[in-house]
Formats: sequence, structure tokens, C-alpha cells
Amino acid sequence: MTRITPVTLRGKYVTLEPLNEDHHDGLVEAASDGELWNLWYTAVPRPEEMSAEIQRRLGMQEDGSMVPFTTRLNDPVTGDPGKIIGMTTYCDINAELPRLEIGYTWNAASVQGTGTNPDSKRLLLGHAFETLNCVAVEFSTHWMNMQSREAIARLGAKQDGVLRATSRMADGSLRDTVIFSIVASEWPQVRSGLDLRLAKRR
Repeated sequence: MTRITPVTLRGKYVTLEPLNEDHHDGLVEAASDGELWNLWYTAVPRPEEMSAEIQRRLGMQEDGSMVPFTTRLNDPVTGDPGKIIGMTTYCDINAELPRLEIGYTWNAASVQGTGTNPDSKRLLLGHAFETLNCVAVEFSTHWMNMQSREAIARLGAKQDGVLRATSRMADGSLRDTVIFSIVASEWPQVRSGLDLRLAKRR
């Protein structure tokens, strides 16, 4: 594999489609649902920063280090993609192995805990292991982001370790980063767990 190309992935609750500039207003509305930029332990763009964030992600796509997605909520009746609820990415791509990280993810506050996150991860992990033949998929999050750490662990990812003082947050504090991963041999079991979780949400 030499390069990961943008693709649309449709699941039970969400559709992930390649990020583009036309998503700007919907992403601003989604980030404003809960004013997510006020969460000090994560990095969600403010409305006035959204255009620059879209351009940053698209620029990283151009250089092959990221594939960014916009997350849309599926209509419960038709299943068609509708309202924009957030963003996610394949990032830190190592095309030679291949190996990548799923990250830079955020969703509107009103949809958190509704099945959208495990559905999104099921789509991304399935594509990574079954289509791209990745040897491993990584996740990372702030040590203080307990919600994210618990969500990653519920996927079936194993914690690899903690990297101390890896970056500086907007408030000036230093971030300790928790690293998790799923390797290819673990994917069938993780997939079964995700499928069971999603099946229970009928």
C-alpha cells in the first residue's frame, strides 16, 4: 500500500464522508453543540477557527499523513446520511507497514452515548484491517480525558503506555498522552464485540 485514498463509509448510525470545505457550517454547528472547545483536555476548533482546521486537515491529506472524515448522523428511517455531528481521521499513517492511528475525533455533545462513536470506530477499524490490511491501529488521548480513555478501552484496545509531556495544551499545560492499540490478530474478537454492542441498540 502506498497511499490511503478518501472513501465514504456507511454504518448503522453514522456515515463517514471525505472532509471538504462545504462542511464548514455544519461542523461549526456541531462543535457549538456543547461548546466543545471549552474542554481543556481536548482540541476542538472554535467557530472562527473551523475554516483553518479544515484546511489544515486537507493539507495533511495532500502530503499523505492524514485522511480526514466528516461524520454525519444517519436518518433513523431511511438510513441516509443527514446532519453533520463531528470529525474524525486516519492519521500518523505509516504506509509501508501499513499502520495508522484513528484520532483527532470529536462529536457533538447531544449524540455522545448514542452509539455513534462505536459505529464510527467499527467502520474505521473494519476498513483499516479488512481493506487496507493494517498490521495495527493506534489510539491516543490525554491522560485526563477519562471519557475518551474509557471509550477506547471499551473498543477492546489495549493500553501500550503513557508518554509524558508530549505537547503543550492551549491553556499552557503539558499533555501526558495515553497510547492504545489493536493489532490485526485481535481484530476478529474486537469486531465481534463491536457488532454485539451495535446489535443491542435496536
